[in-house]
Amino acid sequence: MDVKTAIETRRSIRKFENIPVEREKISQCLEAARLAPSACNAQPWHYIVIDDPQVKADFCKEAFDGIYKMSAWAANAPVIVAVVSDRGNFTSRMGNWFRKTEFYLVDQGISGEHFVLRAWELGLGTCWMGWFDAKKAAKFFNLPSSKKLEHLFIVGYPSPQALKDAPHGRRRLEEIVSYNEYKEKAF
Repeated sequence: MDVKTAIETRRSIRKFENIPVEREKISQCLEAARLAPSACNAQPWHYIVIDDPQVKADFCKEAFDGIYKMSAWAANAPVIVAVVSDRGNFTSRMGNWFRKTEFYLVDQGISGEHFVLRAWELGLGTCWMGWFDAKKAAKFFNLPSSKKLEHLFIVGYPSPQALKDAPHGRRRLEEIVSYNEYKEKAF
C-alpha cells in the first residue's frame, strides 16, 4: 500500500477481531512514529504499549470511568498504546512562551499520524482517542508532573463489520483552501 492509498482509505476502527496483535507489527508502527520530525528534533514523546490482558483491564477501569464510560469499548481491543508527552523540554517551553503554541502537541500529531498510517498498511485498525480520564491514566503509570498522557491509540485487527461501515465524508478542497489571501468559508 502506498502512502496516498493509506491516507485515502484509513478510518477509525472501533470493532476488532479477537486476535492478538504481534509485537513485531506494533514495533513497526512505533518505528514509523519514532521517525517523525519534531520542532528542533525534540522528539517529545514516549509510547507505553499495553498488551497484557490484566494490565489492560486494570488500566481501562481507571481510564474509562465516570463521564469517560462511553469509551469503554476500547477495553475489547487487543492493544492500547498510551502516548505520553514531555511538556518540560526546552522547545515546548519556548514555543509556548513566545508563540503561545504547544509545539509538543504538533510534534505528537505528526508522530501519531505516522503510527496510524503504518498500522493501516500492516492490516491493523486504530482509533486515535482523546476521551479518557487522563489524570487517572497518568496516575496508573506513575507519570512525573513534567509528563502528560495526551491520547491513546486503540489497536487491533478490524472486524469485517468495521470495514463495511461507510467512512465519514470530508469537505471538498474548495471549501478548505484559499490562495494568497484568507477567504471565509462556511464551516
